[in-house]
Amino acid sequence: MRFTHGKHAFIVATHVDKKHIHNHIIFNPINIECTGKFKNPMHSNKIIRRVSDQICLENGLSVIENPMPSRGKDYSDWMGGWRAKLERLINKILAEKPGSFDDFIKRLEAEKCEVKLCKYTSVRMGGQKKFTRLKSLSPDYTEDAIREKISGARSVQREEKPAPAAPQPSAFMLDFQDRIKALKENPATQGAKVFNIKQIAASFMFMQDHGIPDIDSLRAHAQAAKDDFNKINPRIKTIDARLAAITELQKHIGAYIKTRDVYAGYKKAGYSKKYLAEHSDEIARHKAAKQFFDAQNLKKLPTIQKLKQEFAALLDEKKKLYGDLKTMRVDMQNILTVEQNISSFYGFRDDRTQKETDRTGR
Repeated sequence: MRFTHGKHAFIVATHVDKKHIHNHIIFNPINIECTGKFKNPMHSNKIIRRVSDQICLENGLSVIENPMPSRGKDYSDWMGGWRAKLERLINKILAEKPGSFDDFIKRLEAEKCEVKLCKYTSVRMGGQKKFTRLKSLSPDYTEDAIREKISGARSVQREEKPAPAAPQPSAFMLDFQDRIKALKENPATQGAKVFNIKQIAASFMFMQDHGIPDIDSLRAHAQAAKDDFNKINPRIKTIDARLAAITELQKHIGAYIKTRDVYAGYKKAGYSKKYLAEHSDEIARHKAAKQFFDAQNLKKLPTIQKLKQEFAALLDEKKKLYGDLKTMRVDMQNILTVEQNISSFYGFRDDRTQKETDRTGR
């Protein structure tokens, strides 16, 4: 219901007759009003898995922390595939004890199979598009193995591959499930909105997605996120200060260049009061620029072009830093929220347990 938002009919069929209890989820691509089609998002299977995992966590049920990646099998292979079907047919014919390999081939053809006898014997079953070479089957179903079976020199037994060990949940996962169950089963908290279980489960899913195994690691990640975020602001302030300095320097260089000839004439006139009165503004700006250069200990003035290039580079860096700052702020807020949720959840349980212990002691 969370995934479809109630807009599409669906069926969830649970297999409880297998060692690994699992669900088959089917939903109608046409919405209930028959006015539109489902827009399948990218990686929708992963989205469904996340929704399923979160619901399980909300109810204190187990989830697979590190699921094995899909092998990408075709649906027909998942259902058994043509090779498996051919091996089952070979078992059936061998059980009838054919007298020779030629007899075996005739029985295959009687089962509506097309056989190519060439360098590598190949078989195509009815409905199959391509031929299957016997050499590509399991070791007990190659042409040599079949001949040995017919002659009695070999006992055919399929090698069963051991099932991969089921991933074991971590201690933190088991503890989290126990706490959720205890919270739900405790009469004191039933019906009370002590915690937003959905929010707590979502926080736990965040830890899983980011490979954070326990609370100590969560706190370390949160602190690292704050440290990384706080490193950017000083650099932005340094860039702003340099941009302001470049702007001020450009202003004085421009004034110095524009008034240079006027000041040279002032010197040539022997620092005449009359010349000063006629060009007081230009001379004042020239002196102010020179005083600024002396205060900055500038022996040689940089070119305007070089300053423009530095200014542009700093602006680009600042723009990138602001983009990083925005992303890091969101990441920091997310992990701090998760840390607060998880710490609050565990702190609540610990405090309550301590109070119950104190009351029992009294």
